[in-house]
Amino acid sequence: MTSTFRFLEDIALADSAFEARGDTPSGLFTAAAQAVIETMVDPQTVAPTLTKSITRHGRSLDDLLFDWLADIVYLKDAEGLVFRDAACTVDKDGANGDWQMNAVLTGEPINPGRHELRADVKAITKHRYEVRQDGSGWIATVVMDI
Repeated sequence: MTSTFRFLEDIALADSAFEARGDTPSGLFTAAAQAVIETMVDPQTVAPTLTKSITRHGRSLDDLLFDWLADIVYLKDAEGLVFRDAACTVDKDGANGDWQMNAVLTGEPINPGRHELRADVKAITKHRYEVRQDGSGWIATVVMDI
């Protein structure tokens, strides 16, 4: 499975933006999460001392991804956690057509003396937000308020 992201310098001047790609919805969600993580902290400075499991359901893949990325920001703000990596599994429920995501974040409490903190992501925004599928997989464009 291929999942990548790249930062977009020309989308928002006062914010930070990225484009994430994945062969599958799972790959897309993993790449997008990693982009948010790497905007906030150098993940190589974060030890894998705890895990957070998150399960979410959504009618649309767009809303599910948005909420998932907002969860990462919330955990930083409310629980003082930063993360090293994320692993996601995203599937469509055949019975009702809803999407389901199961994810695990690995990280630890923020320690400014040890972590290389980057930007303080305040929120995931709807500005130019897009999730789409093309011939090579799934693509999301995300702008973060920093």
